[in-house]
Amino acid sequence: MWIDTHCHLDASEFDADRDGVTRAAAQAGVSGIVLPAVAVSNFDAVRALAHADAQAGGGAPRASCVYALGIHPLRTPGAGQADLNELRRQVAASMDDPRFVAIGEIGLDFFVPGLDAAHQTWLYTEQVKIARDFDLPVLLHVRKSQDQVFAQLRRVGVRQGIAHAFNGSHEQARRFVEHGMKLGFGGNLTFSRASQIRRLATDLPIASIVLETDAPDLAPAWLSDDQFGEQHKARNTPGEAAGVARVLGELRGLAERELAHVMWQNSVAALPRLAAFADIMAPR
Repeated sequence: MWIDTHCHLDASEFDADRDGVTRAAAQAGVSGIVLPAVAVSNFDAVRALAHADAQAGGGAPRASCVYALGIHPLRTPGAGQADLNELRRQVAASMDDPRFVAIGEIGLDFFVPGLDAAHQTWLYTEQVKIARDFDLPVLLHVRKSQDQVFAQLRRVGVRQGIAHAFNGSHEQARRFVEHGMKLGFGGNLTFSRASQIRRLATDLPIASIVLETDAPDLAPAWLSDDQFGEQHKARNTPGEAAGVARVLGELRGLAERELAHVMWQNSVAALPRLAAFADIMAPR
């Protein structure tokens, strides 16, 4: 009944048990997983994984996967016009694929040292233009860059998608939400010391929030020592979206069934092509 709107299932951390991870997610109540690409080199991998559950045989059910195509800001060194050309080509070729839902993961990262801010911004802006040209939503990386990411989003005119792992101010959140974006909350929400994130998740309109894990990263408190900032020690999995939902429900005072329906509606509002999978992803 839950949708994990951001999971890197193609990561090497899942090589040993990827099939089991998607089956465990389904058992935990996670019916859908969104797989963002990070570079041209993994476009084929996320596409293949998104189609794997449709081609699977018997056994326990799997969570159903969809995918996005984009160039992550941490992969921008060495990426250039040829990568943008290939992204545009593959987006055009994927528009008839119902499992293709967005441009992402794209954005800016001003936390990691050594990245060229101007080059990042150029690649990000050009990818937002591709999203605009194909009328697609975006999955945004906004670490230490909320204002700059939003400025290009507004300038180019894309008004749909998700600001992933949001950790900005209330004012920054308000600007994204009023522009039409949803904000993704995951494992960081589960740490008692994450006061700003928990305030945002409690005070923002519930219609502005979607669930995510960012697996294998950003593991929730119960997979770590519960010291905020130390959660990267454990591998996260998409099934943990159910636990994140439980914490969000407690913060908001919402029953599980009500929250599940709202999270589905919000996910479809952010990523409209998810609606094609209502029969297998939507809560009953």
